[in-house]
Amino acid sequence: TFGSPVSAVLLAVELLLFEYRPRSLFPVALAAVVATGVRAIFEGTAPVFEIPEVTQPSGAALAAYILLGSLFGVVAALITRATYGIEDQFERIGEKLRIHWMWLPAMGAAVVGIVGLIEPRTLGVGYDNITRAISGEIAGTALLLLVLFKFVSWSVYLGSGTSGGTLAPLFTIGGGLGAWIGAGLAAVAPTLGIDPRVAGLVGMAALFAGASHALLASVVFAFETTRQPLGLLPLLGGCSASYLVSLLLSRHSIMTMKLARRGTSIRPEYAIDHLAQVLVRNVAARDVVTIQADQRLDAVRTWLASGASGTSHQGFPVLDADGLLIGVVTRRDLLDAAADGSLRVRDIIKRAPVVVFEDSTLRDAADQMTLERVGRLPVVRRGREREVVGIISRSDLLAAHAPRLEAAL
Repeated sequence: TFGSPVSAVLLAVELLLFEYRPRSLFPVALAAVVATGVRAIFEGTAPVFEIPEVTQPSGAALAAYILLGSLFGVVAALITRATYGIEDQFERIGEKLRIHWMWLPAMGAAVVGIVGLIEPRTLGVGYDNITRAISGEIAGTALLLLVLFKFVSWSVYLGSGTSGGTLAPLFTIGGGLGAWIGAGLAAVAPTLGIDPRVAGLVGMAALFAGASHALLASVVFAFETTRQPLGLLPLLGGCSASYLVSLLLSRHSIMTMKLARRGTSIRPEYAIDHLAQVLVRNVAARDVVTIQADQRLDAVRTWLASGASGTSHQGFPVLDADGLLIGVVTRRDLLDAAADGSLRVRDIIKRAPVVVFEDSTLRDAADQMTLERVGRLPVVRRGREREVVGIISRSDLLAAHAPRLEAAL
C-alpha cells in the first residue's frame, strides 16, 4: 500500500509474529518484495508522502524532537484508553437500550457522517492529508481542527465496532499534531532550529510507535514513505522516547489491549530463553537406573519395596538383552494391581520410547515432554538412538532454570 517493504516486514515481526526466525522472516520478506515490485509497475517508485528536502537538525532541534516524541508517548497512551473507553460506552448504550449489536456500528457511522459534513477531509483514507500536513500545506487552525475531527471520527467508528484500520488515522493525527506543535515552537523559539516538516514526520511516526509499540517499523516506515535520510535521527530519537513513555503508561498497545481485556496473555518482548542455551548433556543424570525387559513384575515390585538405591525414581528405561532401549515404564505402571505379577516388564510397555539427544537443548527437551505428555526422557546419542547414556526429567529442567528465576526475583 505505501511502497515500504522493509517496514512491512518489521511490522509483521513486531505486531504479528513476535519472533525473528528464518521460518517467518523469509516468506514475509519475499512477499513484501513481490508486492512492492508489482506496485511499482502500476504506481511507480516515488515516495508516498513527498515533502521538500529537510536539513540536518542541530543538537537543540534534536533534543526538541526527542521531547516531542515523549509528548506523543503520552498522547498515544491517552488515545488507546480513549478508544477503548468509547467502546465500553457503546456496549453500555447497547445494554441499556436493549438493541442488537449491529446497530452500534450504525450509530458510529452516523457520527462519522456528521463529522464529515463539518470537515470533509476526515472522510476516506486521507493519505493526501498526511502529505499536506507534514509538508506544510495545511497549517494553523485548519490543521488542528483536522486532527481533532479525525480523532473523533476514527475513535468513535472504531469504538462502535466498525471494522477499520489504525495506520492511516494515527499517521494523520500524529503528523498533523506534530506539524502544528512544530510550527508553534518554530515561531516561539526560532533559535532551536525546529523544522515543522520534521516535527510532523516525527509526530506521525512517534504516535504510531507509542500506540502500536512497533518502534523499528515506525522509524523505517517514515523514512521509506518520505525518502528523507536527514530525518532518520530525529525519527529514531522521537520514536524511542514515545515508545518508552507509552510503555510506562500502558503495558499493552492499541493492537493488543483488546486481547488483554479478554484475558489473553500477550508477551511481545524478545528475550533469550535460558533453556535454549543449555545442552541436555550438561544437565541429564548419567547414572541411569534401568529395568530389564524380561524381568517379571513380581521381582521388580519386590525390588521397589526394598527401598534400595534407585527405587524412588518415578520412571525407568526398559532395556532388552542387548542393552538397547525398547521403552519406558513408570512406577505407576509397575505397581498397577491390574497387571499380573507373572507378566514380564516388556508386556506392560504402552508406547514406543520418546527420547532426546544429548546435544539437544533443554528447550527441545521441555517441548518434547509437553508434546508427548511425559515427565522424563531417556538421553541418547545421534546415530545410536537406542543406546541410553542418561535421563532427564521435569525436575531437572526446573532445577536448571531455578538460578535464572531467583535472579529475576
